Amino acid sequence: MPADAVVVCADEQAVAGFATRLAAALPPRAMLAIEGDLGAGKTTFVKHLAAAIGIDPSGVTSPTFTLAHLHEVAPADGAAGDESARSDHASPTRLVHIDAYRLSGLDDLATIGWEEFVAGEGWLAVEWPERVAAALPADRLTIRIEITGMDSRTLHLQATSPALRQAAQAAAA
Repeated sequence: MPADAVVVCADEQAVAGFATRLAAALPPRAMLAIEGDLGAGKTTFVKHLAAAIGIDPSGVTSPTFTLAHLHEVAPADGAAGDESARSDHASPTRLVHIDAYRLSGLDDLATIGWEEFVAGEGWLAVEWPERVAAALPADRLTIRIEITGMDSRTLHLQATSPALRQAAQAAAA
């Protein structure tokens, strides 16, 4: 299936810019399946997405061994993030960051609170989503990060709903 949008990023700064635009376009509840080889920048992308909604990016680390990190979004008070970049969209209340690489199967999802994360508010970002593909919500935005050079990346975006497709295309423009 062809991508809904493709974003060519010359460096990490360009990835950060795209993450900021995507954060401004995403609905307050969204599932992001983030694919890519080791070292592609999946966690780096989540850091930039988190920063765009007022979460301290220094607190966003790979959940490879803990499997899941929950980041609460601080209430908008003018100091936490640039709300003007969000246009008329409401900010998510939280960002759940999951790394499925070390999961041995779908049964492991129950141990990390998967059902609560999927049913809850906010954004759910899953690295290595192919490891738990059968459990992923049907409504999601898949972001495949392709390494194209030492610092450059190409992001391939595929959405399964009109709202997420619109957000991907708006962020890619």
